[in-house]
Amino acid sequence: MKPKKINIKQKLSLFSDHWNPKIIGELNEQYVKLVKFKGQFVWHKHDNEDEMFYVIDGEFKMEFRDRIVDLKPNEFIIIPKGIEHRPVAEKEVSVMLFEPNTTINTGDNTGDLTQKEIQTI
Repeated sequence: MKPKKINIKQKLSLFSDHWNPKIIGELNEQYVKLVKFKGQFVWHKHDNEDEMFYVIDGEFKMEFRDRIVDLKPNEFIIIPKGIEHRPVAEKEVSVMLFEPNTTINTGDNTGDLTQKEIQTI
């Protein structure tokens, strides 16, 4: 496979739905995903995977049971496995995710927002 460059802005223009991550790359059994958030996600944790959330456009709050972390463009947060969390965005935010390819978006809280098959764009 030949290396190819990826234009993040162009990839973000391909979708408008919220809480539905899209795969844009893969390395070392990790997916690079793009997702748009708006509103509140579900409280959840990942027992076996760490996650990284990198803000591209907009801002959001990562809620934990004991605190809230505000994230703005060009900032990221790593959520260690086993830590319960919930992203919340008052306005739409575009985020890049780095996480193992086994990661289910809703972790241990499967339901309506769970994405079982993630589209590659």
